Amino acid sequence: MTKQPNKTVSRLRLVRRIAIGLAVVILIAVAAVIAQQRLADSPRTGTAPEVKIGGPFTLTDHTGRQVTEKDFQGKAMLIFFGYTFCPDVCPTSLTEISAAMDKLGPLADKVVPILVSVDPERDTPEVLKDYVAHFHPSIVGLTGTPEQIKQTAKAYRVFYAKVVDEGGDKDAYLMDHSSVIYLMGPNGKFLTHFSTQTDAETMAAKIKSLL
Repeated sequence: MTKQPNKTVSRLRLVRRIAIGLAVVILIAVAAVIAQQRLADSPRTGTAPEVKIGGPFTLTDHTGRQVTEKDFQGKAMLIFFGYTFCPDVCPTSLTEISAAMDKLGPLADKVVPILVSVDPERDTPEVLKDYVAHFHPSIVGLTGTPEQIKQTAKAYRVFYAKVVDEGGDKDAYLMDHSSVIYLMGPNGKFLTHFSTQTDAETMAAKIKSLL
């Protein structure tokens, strides 16, 4: 008769196989945990691309002189897009900008506040000159052709559009426009922005921290 395998040996082999299987499962689980931890600790590379604000422009200042962004190199630009016929937002924003310039003290010499008109049809250099005189003496008013203004606004991601009162005076229109104040560094790069609700003290403090 053929001898039956030893039952004890068979059981030991079965236990060994189970142990080896469990060990493999545990190793796989540990490896997965370690991989997840490394992924969590590693820097993320799939970040959204930086939004570019600013760029080259050719405009005319309130003295009638043609200027480009290169004329302001070496100084920070505090840029606001508006227009002289603006009933409230623009004069309020320019008033806060003027107050912020006063609060900067000696640092104000390194900052140029700029009003870029989105209404070139009415905002001639002469009109801008009279308008900016009501605010800080360092404010520069810029205007240009409709195409120049369009290109500049596009570079700064600013929206504007004429709002005409149907049946009213066609020359008494308003301009709907973005109300953002940009701070551009001495190298022309975007640093930060302010809303029209930002008060002069907050604006000045932020500018000081970045320059």
